[in-house]
Amino acid sequence: MSELFDGKVFGEVLVTLVVIMDPVGNVPLFLGLTGGRTNKKRRRLAGQAVLVSLLVISLFAVLGQQILAYLGIGIPAMQGAGGLLLTIVALELLTGKQDDPAEVDNVNVALVPLGTPLLAGPGAIVATIVFVKQHHDLAGSVSIGLGIVAVHLLVFLSLYFSVTITRLIREAGIVLLTRISGLLLSAIAVQLLANSVKGFIAAG
Repeated sequence: MSELFDGKVFGEVLVTLVVIMDPVGNVPLFLGLTGGRTNKKRRRLAGQAVLVSLLVISLFAVLGQQILAYLGIGIPAMQGAGGLLLTIVALELLTGKQDDPAEVDNVNVALVPLGTPLLAGPGAIVATIVFVKQHHDLAGSVSIGLGIVAVHLLVFLSLYFSVTITRLIREAGIVLLTRISGLLLSAIAVQLLANSVKGFIAAG
């Protein structure tokens, strides 16, 4: 094991965050949320969303424990907030409100809900905080940082090249994906809310 790199920690971070952030699974959600926009704008949104997610997770990796402690926020509260936010987005997708690109500014879509909480959600944030708490030496910190960057690179490539799918399924297919994405997103939101309730009950 190198003094500056721990392959085991890197692998654990990479696998864990890939499972949580699900680069391939977020493709239909990404296409649904960016429906009606040109492929060029979709690619730009992919980059912006991944950058936002990288910044958010990096911030919590460095200051996560201090931020939560200072504000008195627990993990269940974060899960509940994420669930409520995703519920609103899911309803917009199901009702077709976001089919009109004029409804939402591109940068805002990259910030919420693409960058967070879809990518940098409660699960990814909590996992990162736990890893930092367990491996606070130099090699561990470097490995965690490289793992976070590697995961976001995979997410970016997944979203960037997903744009080519639109050439096959056309706009009608995007509309269908939007409705399916809304359904999936609502299920994710309900699960987050359920986890939040369980967490509050366990803490009580």
